[in-house]
Amino acid sequence: MVFYYLASLAGVPAGWLLFRNARTLPGAIANGKSHNVSLIIPARNEEATLPTLLRSLREGTVQPAEIIVVDDHSSDRTAEIARGFGAKVIAAAPLPPGWTGKTWACAQGARAAAGTTLLFLDADTMLAPDGLARILNTYWALQPPSALSVLPFHAMQRAYEQLSLFFNLIMAAGAGGFSGFVEPELFGQSLMIDRDLYQAVGGHESVRQHVLENLHMAAHIREAGRKTITAVGQGSLSMCMFPGGTSQLVEGWTKGFAAGAASTPRSTVWLISLWIAGLALSAINLLAATVSVPTSIASRCIALLVYVVFATQIFVLSHRFGSFKFWAALVYPVFLAFYLAVFARSVLLRRRGTGATWKGRSL
Repeated sequence: MVFYYLASLAGVPAGWLLFRNARTLPGAIANGKSHNVSLIIPARNEEATLPTLLRSLREGTVQPAEIIVVDDHSSDRTAEIARGFGAKVIAAAPLPPGWTGKTWACAQGARAAAGTTLLFLDADTMLAPDGLARILNTYWALQPPSALSVLPFHAMQRAYEQLSLFFNLIMAAGAGGFSGFVEPELFGQSLMIDRDLYQAVGGHESVRQHVLENLHMAAHIREAGRKTITAVGQGSLSMCMFPGGTSQLVEGWTKGFAAGAASTPRSTVWLISLWIAGLALSAINLLAATVSVPTSIASRCIALLVYVVFATQIFVLSHRFGSFKFWAALVYPVFLAFYLAVFARSVLLRRRGTGATWKGRSL
């Protein structure tokens, strides 16, 4: 049993290494209006989330030069709501073959933008009052101008959203480059990029067919000799995902995780695998020590201690990326099993070539 306890503990340092450089944006000093920034929001049936983002922009200490909402054939009040907040609304043209809905919407928004700096935000995000100022300050410190991507803090309002626990953590580990061993990728929810650089790498047209366009955009940017910078959105940028219930949550996470794993650097995959193996083995050891007879009190105490170490690590790490509850960390094997089941589904759909669906579209 001692061997299994030690084997599971190997996952603890792997977990810390994955997130050791996960940092938030520094405080902001800028105020007023940013005349060179165009904010582009691709939106498809976002009447439930878009008002929160637009309201947060209106209440911010810094205003973008323009706000462009690309209405991607919504069947709800998305366009009406955007106009009510004074945003410029573009009706997306019919989706051409070989494009995803998001890349097509982003490309049209960029084409209509007047700013020298482009900021793409998902419609389910929300900025803190100084959030845009923080993003701008961090971006303008980059020389030469490059690309900045912020992972929104997952602000959860419903109990079922706790199911996103490991998806948030693995997404951060896989794309954030927070281990320091690999170059960071980009997060799909936000991207600030110099317009000239955006055009030089081919914009969203160069990644038009990819569900995880952010990962491929990052590769193009690095090929152009520029850096990709990532940060954690806690205190500056948040997101409220999957208001449509658990079915939407499952579809949302299914649509990209298998493809994301295939694009993740090998060293990061090994660290994630070691961490997950340690988490799973810790839970199995505790179960075995609890139900097996005979088992010494010492063995049970050690198994419980190792489990508590992992649960504590999960709680500490998850609080960097979302408003996850303490009880979720305590019963983390339930959420780990859910993650593995959805990931397996994503892999199966990818191998079949059928793809997932999202908001009425096949991907």
